[in-house]
Amino acid sequence: MALSALFFSLMSMLVKLAGRTFPTMELVFARAVVVSLLAFAEMRRRRVSLRNPDIGLLLFRGGLGLAALTCFYYAVIHLPLAEATVIHFTNPVWTALIAAAFLSEALRPRELAVALGSLTGVVLVVRPFGVLGGSGLVLEPKAVLAALAGAVLSAGAYTLVRRLRHHDAMLVVFSFAAVSVVGGFPLMLPSFVWPHDLDWLLLLGVGLATFFGQVTLTLGLQRERAGPATAIGYLQIVFAAIWGALVFGDAVRLTTACGAAVVVACTLLLAHLRRREPVPPGDE
Repeated sequence: MALSALFFSLMSMLVKLAGRTFPTMELVFARAVVVSLLAFAEMRRRRVSLRNPDIGLLLFRGGLGLAALTCFYYAVIHLPLAEATVIHFTNPVWTALIAAAFLSEALRPRELAVALGSLTGVVLVVRPFGVLGGSGLVLEPKAVLAALAGAVLSAGAYTLVRRLRHHDAMLVVFSFAAVSVVGGFPLMLPSFVWPHDLDWLLLLGVGLATFFGQVTLTLGLQRERAGPATAIGYLQIVFAAIWGALVFGDAVRLTTACGAAVVVACTLLLAHLRRREPVPPGDE
């Protein structure tokens, strides 16, 4: 699980680096190509069939994932890495709310209160109008909205993953990547930038970091209970802050640290109250 958090944070860092040259949709497409090829090869090795009675749900999950990924990548490129990651990590809370609405999973009043309480952490991270940060620095509103939209869309995708939990995990991964390839290709063409030299390695790195993050996440959840495994997954926020400071010179503000603490505490408390396996954060 620690390796998974490291790989996903590495993916975010590489996306932010690549975002200096490439538009968002090209990064989404490049990642999808690498992941779909690796996932398909693994399915062939294990003889997992592409035929499935829930193909409609798989495609819908892929569409939600494509939209969520686009929003997340945009936020990573336009926000400090730590702030974008913290906002994205509200997705387990949104998952609980959406699952309650569409999968009839009970959500008691105190659980709802905890879920909504996590938004306090988002407010601390966003520092609206600069009044909380003390420095007068305001995060880009469009990027903040993209980060929140990505978290909500990811929650919808994770809710469908719960619905599809009896299917092979690699099939779910492949369907998401395949939909991203098909859907992302026409969207990236208007702003396509041809890679040069080391650009190819950067794009390949985004895809490889994603794939190995998903693989180590699966291995971790097979060997550890979901609660402790999820808690370890929050190392991604720490890694993101480290990458942000070392690579991009981002300062970790006190409000960001406090907001991250609120988001993590509320999510773990919600998982404890619900006493059922939560969807692991970072499984984007």
